[in-house]
Amino acid sequence: MNQEERTVRFDVELQIEAYRFEGIMQKFPNHFHEYYVIGFIESGKRRLSCNGTEYVIETGDIIFFNPLQNHACEAIDNEKLDYRCLNIKPEVMRRVTKEITGQDYLPSFVSPVSYRSEHSTLLHHLHQMIMSEISDLEKEETFYFLLQQLIEEYTITEQDSQKRGTKQEIENVCNYLEVHFAEQIKLEDLATIANMNKYSLLRSFTRILGITPYRYLQTVRINEAKSRLEQGGKLLDVAIDTGFIDQSHFSNFFKDFIGLTPGQYRDIFIKTHK
Repeated sequence: MNQEERTVRFDVELQIEAYRFEGIMQKFPNHFHEYYVIGFIESGKRRLSCNGTEYVIETGDIIFFNPLQNHACEAIDNEKLDYRCLNIKPEVMRRVTKEITGQDYLPSFVSPVSYRSEHSTLLHHLHQMIMSEISDLEKEETFYFLLQQLIEEYTITEQDSQKRGTKQEIENVCNYLEVHFAEQIKLEDLATIANMNKYSLLRSFTRILGITPYRYLQTVRINEAKSRLEQGGKLLDVAIDTGFIDQSHFSNFFKDFIGLTPGQYRDIFIKTHK
């Protein structure tokens, strides 16, 4: 019998989330997050797909996802995954980066994988302090020293990363989806906004962003749902208000994307605010 354990903590001082997944077999579909993800594999082996490139990741590897960077992963040889990660919102990353570098920008991780990284020990130490709800100077020091090392070794500046840019037509579609996520959206509407036919829109959107318009919409909805759950929203209300057909449909998508049920995710913040 597969015994999965999923534990999440929100660190109020650092303003970041820490996830720990143990014994996980779940396949995660192609999706993205609005925040940075810095994680590492404690044990297990997975096939990771990121921006159209496949990687095999295993024990000791660190992974990096920039905001809006699409990725998917699945088990190899039915190996269970033990995984830890930190989720860092862009505004937190920008503030810390400015303190570290003296420059006001969002860093961009060049590669999603660092194999057998020497930084995994420090990352594990910080993660364990957050999971243990430790509040002291060492935790903050470790956070800053870790990010300083990762930024210096693995990132480029936001300006340097702009060369891959996004066409204005696709940006317009993304902006529309981010505003109208709770509505019933048709492909014809998106094609009109982009001034393309339906197939051209699908081809261009997927080529530029590495994700389909539907998957982009579902990710926007999930990210909005997370924000509402963090404020203690009722599950049914959150489901309907973010464009899902019903609570069951919402719960299935949420767990596929986040690895937790909506109720489990909301409970993290209910406990934090007590």
